[in-house]
Amino acid sequence: MLTLCLSGCGAGGEGEATLDIYAAASLAQVLPAIDPGARYSFAGSDTLATQIREGAPADVYAAANSSYPQELYAEGLVGEPVTFASNRLVIVVPAANPAGIERPRDLLEPGTRLVLAAEGVPVGDYAREALAKLAMSAALENVVSNEDDVKGVSGKVALGEADAGIVYATDALALGAKVLIVELPGSAQPRIEYQVAVLSETDDAEAARAFVERLRSDDGRAALEQAGFVAPP
Repeated sequence: MLTLCLSGCGAGGEGEATLDIYAAASLAQVLPAIDPGARYSFAGSDTLATQIREGAPADVYAAANSSYPQELYAEGLVGEPVTFASNRLVIVVPAANPAGIERPRDLLEPGTRLVLAAEGVPVGDYAREALAKLAMSAALENVVSNEDDVKGVSGKVALGEADAGIVYATDALALGAKVLIVELPGSAQPRIEYQVAVLSETDDAEAARAFVERLRSDDGRAALEQAGFVAPP
């Protein structure tokens, strides 16, 4: 019943414009389930914010942090952002785990091929914050690649091109048996806050606001939680 409702709620009727949703890569699996009728552009939240500043024709911006939406709001490019989800970080390793990584401190071992998202990408900043909280910033010396978004990190680990990566729990869940998960302690978890906002120059403000409300509705929250996100109170 939930699937049927989600499939029907977002489809635009004949003659209606299709919304352009610019959203964080970590939302790629869940947003189309909430509104299959929209047109999505998934990438790093920082990349999307830059595109919006350059005049990209977006109607809604959904980011994996609060800083980029708040910056765009201060610049008058979006309406007031609202929080719609949270997440947590985990370490992922290839299913074969050739480096034998079983705990966070194993990332400090010389020769470990660690992949993170680049600085400025929310998951990359969150990962560096988590390492700092664990007094493990020295693990950054083992970083062999800085990816554009979380999908780049999870993809390299799943393919065995890296020994470990730090990603959102939702992305690790989507990889299934391709990876093993090494948990990060709660004390290392950063505050992860996904925010969404309607573009100030959208051509269909009413439909854009309806998308945001659908995202925050009971059905939207249920879809987010099924995908592993945490919906706010």
